[in-house]
Amino acid sequence: MQDKQLILFLLNYNPDLTEEMYSIYKEFNFSASHTLNGLEEGHPCMRLHGHNYKVFFHFKGELNANGFIIDYRQLQPIKEYLDTVLDHSHLNDILKIQPSAENIAFFLYSKFKKQFEQLYRVDVKETEKTMASYVED
Repeated sequence: MQDKQLILFLLNYNPDLTEEMYSIYKEFNFSASHTLNGLEEGHPCMRLHGHNYKVFFHFKGELNANGFIIDYRQLQPIKEYLDTVLDHSHLNDILKIQPSAENIAFFLYSKFKKQFEQLYRVDVKETEKTMASYVED
């Protein structure tokens, strides 16, 4: 009996397992500068400034034979991209769009969705109190 079936048996619980879905996330960090254009005059974000970004990549799907949605080690290309391209960069030079947290989330989702089909959400935190997300429909 598989581990999951054994647990359910021991708990005397019999759900419909045809639609099971699991989710995980992995946190990454990078530091970068940006300016936000087109804001009201005097807005502090129009000035050159930077953030220590926290980025969360969320994945969902069924479990593979190892009991994973995806092995965290397979996410190394995300870390390498953030470390070599975005870290200590000026985001206006890379994104070519307004580098708001919302657009950064969409940019990163778009960059990695083809490589990681289980990716469904990216969160970007600029500060401990703010976060923007891009979530697929």
